Amino acid sequence: MKSKIKKLLTNLGFQILVAMVVGIGVGALMGKDASIFAPLGSIFIQLIKMLVVPLVTVSIIAGATSLGATKKAGKVGLSTILYFLLTTAVSVGLGLALGEIFQPGTGLDAEMVKTMFPPEDYTAAAQTPGFWDVLMGMIPLNPIQSLVEGNILQIIFFGLFLGIAISTLPTHKKSAVVNGLNYITEALIWMIKIVMYTAPIGVFGLIANATGTFGFELLTMVFNLVWVNLAGVALLLLVLFPVTLKLFSKVSIRRFFEKMTKPQIVAFSTASSMATLPVNIDVCEEELGVSKQTASFVLPLGATINMTGNALYYALVAVFFSQMFDIPLDATKYTAIILTATVGSIGQAGVPGPTLLVVAVLAAAKIPLEGLPLLYALDRIFDMVRTAVNITGDAACAIIVDKFNR
Repeated sequence: MKSKIKKLLTNLGFQILVAMVVGIGVGALMGKDASIFAPLGSIFIQLIKMLVVPLVTVSIIAGATSLGATKKAGKVGLSTILYFLLTTAVSVGLGLALGEIFQPGTGLDAEMVKTMFPPEDYTAAAQTPGFWDVLMGMIPLNPIQSLVEGNILQIIFFGLFLGIAISTLPTHKKSAVVNGLNYITEALIWMIKIVMYTAPIGVFGLIANATGTFGFELLTMVFNLVWVNLAGVALLLLVLFPVTLKLFSKVSIRRFFEKMTKPQIVAFSTASSMATLPVNIDVCEEELGVSKQTASFVLPLGATINMTGNALYYALVAVFFSQMFDIPLDATKYTAIILTATVGSIGQAGVPGPTLLVVAVLAAAKIPLEGLPLLYALDRIFDMVRTAVNITGDAACAIIVDKFNR
């Protein structure tokens, strides 16, 4: 019993939840005086921002090396990548549509929100370039300058280009570079874990300040985001994947979901596509009839680059904060969100943890990042749900690709 209590107390998700509850209580008691805790949240946000550019850069390059290498698999590789990109794009579009329909981020006085954040954030957000300027602006004149300035779209463009170039190198040359990228990724993940130790303090500071300033209205908005996200997940699981299976395979939809229960439970409990991979491979091969050659190629690749559930969440969060901060989304901002969420998902590692790519999506659309700690208390729940979606998409892709390439 003592060991279970100790394990619970040392669990980061539990600590963040406690910090959120304590922050609500302190904010309710102190009112606007709780703003003295705001710097705690600001420090946490600053630490997160510090890691965004290097993490996105390295993960995009590493992900692109996997994409580029798939040309060796010919038709299987092309059809796999096409399915992943199409379903991810649909997921992003669904997130944007649900956000605009249900408006989870509305309800607060915009002027009150602005008092919590630096005015320059809104000035930057108002400087909206034209549509073609956004597309042309994706190509960096100086990639090093893009890294310094944190221009996410340019970093993604150059990272994809460089990663695919690396994949064309001879094996003995490529392996050294890929190993180096993997080592750097491991180091960055370690840094993320260390930064996340400060998350309970940061969440407490932001929640106390937010509750003291806005009362419970802000928290209601966050829970609105939760149920809208769950609605989007239901549409992906019950509409998108079944439709693609019905159109492009002969597998019974009922049988598919019956067999996928086991990997979905593992994915939900571990919040890791990689941890679920052995179970997913076993179910696809032994119970859904996917050939070993296809499963061994599609599913590991999917666990690395197919993040359909993440893409839905990224787009929805972008709309949520644009509504919260009263920042209109025009065609150029939608373009930035779609490109960053779709392409950026390719480089997202299949491991549990804070979703830093959502920072990249917000930055690309010039949406302030300071509200993000509001979501960290529930991040584990979001992560568990979207991982279950991701591995379901991997399996659906394996079935379809196997049928078309037999």
